[in-house]
Order: sequence, then C-alpha cells, then structure tokens
Amino acid sequence: MTTTPKIYALIAAAGNGSRLGGEKPKQYQLLAGKPVLRHTVETFVKAGVFDGIRVIIAPQHAELYHDAVKGLDIGDPIHGGKERKDSVYKGLEFFAKVSHDDIVLIHDAARPFVTIKQIKDLIAATKTHKVATLATGAADTLMRNEGAEYVNRDGLWNLQTPQGFHYGLILQAHKQHNTESAWTDDTSMLAAQGHPIHIVEGSRKNFKITTPDDLTMAEQLMKPSFITLTGQGYDVHTFEDETEGPVRLCGVDVPHRRALAGHSDADVGLHAITDALLGAMGDGDIGRHFPPSDNTFKDMDSAIFLRKAVEMLKDKGGKLLNIDLTLICEEPKIGPHAALMQQRVAEIAELNAKRVNIKATTTEGLGFTGRKEGIAAQAITTINLPEEA
Repeated sequence: MTTTPKIYALIAAAGNGSRLGGEKPKQYQLLAGKPVLRHTVETFVKAGVFDGIRVIIAPQHAELYHDAVKGLDIGDPIHGGKERKDSVYKGLEFFAKVSHDDIVLIHDAARPFVTIKQIKDLIAATKTHKVATLATGAADTLMRNEGAEYVNRDGLWNLQTPQGFHYGLILQAHKQHNTESAWTDDTSMLAAQGHPIHIVEGSRKNFKITTPDDLTMAEQLMKPSFITLTGQGYDVHTFEDETEGPVRLCGVDVPHRRALAGHSDADVGLHAITDALLGAMGDGDIGRHFPPSDNTFKDMDSAIFLRKAVEMLKDKGGKLLNIDLTLICEEPKIGPHAALMQQRVAEIAELNAKRVNIKATTTEGLGFTGRKEGIAAQAITTINLPEEA
C-alpha cells in the first residue's frame, strides 16, 4: 500500500550576512517593520502543508531568533555549523527518523518573497521527480572575464530556493560529500551524482537579500498594491418654514432666511461626501453608522461624520485622493462661499484643498429645488485602498 509522504521544511538562517552590513545578520534586519526571517517563516506556516518546520540558526543568534518568530507555531531551532552545507546537514540529521520517501524542502531565510503557490508547486514536483528546485531563466547577457568571453544564456537557469528532495536522497548526498564545504546549494550535490534536477518555474521576486540594494528593493516590493475606487453620495434636506437660518453647508454657516431640517445639523454637503466615501470603501451609508433614530447624533456637527469615515479609511490603510461635490439649489447663492467651503472640507477630510472641488447648479426652476423647498447634493470621492482591504 502506498503511503502519503510527510512534508518537512528546513529554513537555513545560520549565516552572518556580512555583505548587507548593519548591526544584525540580514535575516534579523527589519523589512516592512518585521524581521526578514519572520516574513519567510510566516509564508511556510500559512502554507499549511508541513508536518514539521525547523529553522537552522547560529547558537549566538538565539535571542534574535526567538524575538523574530515569537508566536509562530514552529518547532525549536536547530543549531547550524560553520558553512551552509554543514548547517543543512545538521538540519537533515535532526529528521533522521523520518521515512526516506518523505519530502524535505530546504529554503534560504533571506528569500522572503517565496509564495505559497510556489511552495505547493515545488512539493508536487518533488513527489514525482524526487529532486526539484525553483528557478528562473537567465534574462541578462552573460559575460566572463571583462569581455574575454560572452556566455550563451540559452538553457541557463538562476536557481532559487526552496529546493525539494526525497529525504533519503538528500541525506545520502550530504553524507557522501561530508568533507566538502564549497557547495552553494543542495541540488548540485545530487547533480554531481547523476540525478536529474527538475525545474519549477519561479519568479524574479523570489530573490535572495544579500546587498543593501536588495534590501531597498525588498522594501519597495513589501509595499501593498493599491486599487483606485470611487464612491457616489447623494443627499437632500428640506428648508424649515419656521426656523431662521443660517444654512450649514460643507461646514460653513451661510446666511439665509431659512435653515435646513435634519436630525443632525442637516449639512447636506457633508452628508453627501460622507456617503460617497463610505461607498468607495464598500462600507454602507451614513444612516448605518449614524442612524437618525439615535438621539446621540441629534444636532451633531456633520464634520464628525466625515472625520469618522476618513478614520475608517485610514484604518484600512487607504488614502482619500479627491472630492467632487455639486450643490443643487436655487438659493442661497453658493459662489461667494465656495472657497471657504473648499478649505473647510479639506480641513475636515485632511486633504489638500486642491483635491476638493465644490460647485453649484440649479434645476432651472424645476422640481423641489426649483420651488426653493430644499437643497440636494451629489458627491463623488476617489480613494486608494490596499487590494487586501
């Protein structure tokens, strides 16, 4: 009866990473606020396919290691050796009791951009081919010895990690080459024994952080991808026949003989903008967050509503880009107050005033606004939001 192989991962993190510089080894330096090693280990944990994950570390880095992986569900670290091959061999010896047909993936800690899909694709390939590696085709022109020789790049591959092996094969290869330390990866030992190496197409993003330039590029890649979204808001308030003005519009008190009726301050402009912003985020409408049935919001300054929507956007990691508002009314005249409204909306929304546009129109005497029964407002907002939000 064929048994399903178990899957293990060894993450090599025992080096000093001296070419990167800095006070800490590269695997413990911060990338987007977290140690490089943590980014790497988190991906392997989230893959949810491993029966065991172990990180190989230098004994003197134990405190750095425990700080980096705090809270992650992995086993105790394995103490490595002087060279990478020595460290990996010690890691393989740790799994000495597993079946020779089980699968072990060996990965460099300083490759934090490997994806779960790549890990799963590699495992599938290793089950079939026994030895497999992520790799990308050589894309640049290759030259040796300052122009003495140009190398044909056809058929050349840049090998990456993780690399996958049937456990018995890679353990035996390390034992056979136990006196040699010059191997820069693990597939090369098996290739030297005549084993074919299966290539799984990787990604150039899965590079190894080695130099300061690499860390700078990694920081850029860690920034979230944004999508641009728009939202539309519409609101209407009637005039109070028995209540004198002013009228509150976009946070500005505009002189008028009648005030607007509403549960809050009836600021039809801010209400439309708030609804548009909530709509862009896909977060309902102003009535859901500030229901008129709740007396907490009675006579409330509508600037509070817009500020709340802006804070919600910030919490999602988003950014407000633009506000375009149209006030629809016969009276009062909006033009003399538009600049002040623009500044006030920009202040409330924490937005550059150049990104706030306020304009007005009439309905040429038609409809309730044409009869001077109230004011309508229509707003469009544009935001950037992380794709994951």
